[in-house]
Amino acid sequence: MKLYLLRHGVAAPAEGGPFSDAERPLTAEGKRKVRFVARAMRKRLETGKPLLVSSPLIRARQTAEIVAEVLKLRRAPVLWESLGDQDEEAILHALQSLDPIPESILLVGHEPSMSRTAGRLIGVREGPGLALKKAGLCCLEAEQISEEGCARLLWLLTPKIMLHLAG
Repeated sequence: MKLYLLRHGVAAPAEGGPFSDAERPLTAEGKRKVRFVARAMRKRLETGKPLLVSSPLIRARQTAEIVAEVLKLRRAPVLWESLGDQDEEAILHALQSLDPIPESILLVGHEPSMSRTAGRLIGVREGPGLALKKAGLCCLEAEQISEEGCARLLWLLTPKIMLHLAG
């Protein structure tokens, strides 16, 4: 299984803004970058159409909806509370519970849980591990999600690199 982890795009400010954290939308720049990233992603996906799973927070849902549109996915993103709660244990449990196991899955979420989840899947529990920038994407590969260290990192792309790939 290919597992893609995508951090949401640039959102409205958390402090001093008119929105609660859960209601912070993508900015115009955030939407534009996510669209470019999704185009680059379309070129990088190695296995058909992924199961798209998103945090229920607005900025992640908007990111997932843009990705779904660009990738021409027919299903709306599935929402997982664990992605919004940033609970790595619950995210790993939800991945382990998938039945049937999809050929590929794309998770759209937040920092630091996306990087920590990826790190745990590749066997890095402590230390810096991975760091996903806003609209950053990584790809892991695993036979199944069974325990920490069950996956291997295939690639990690920053938005800047993906903007060049989208060309």
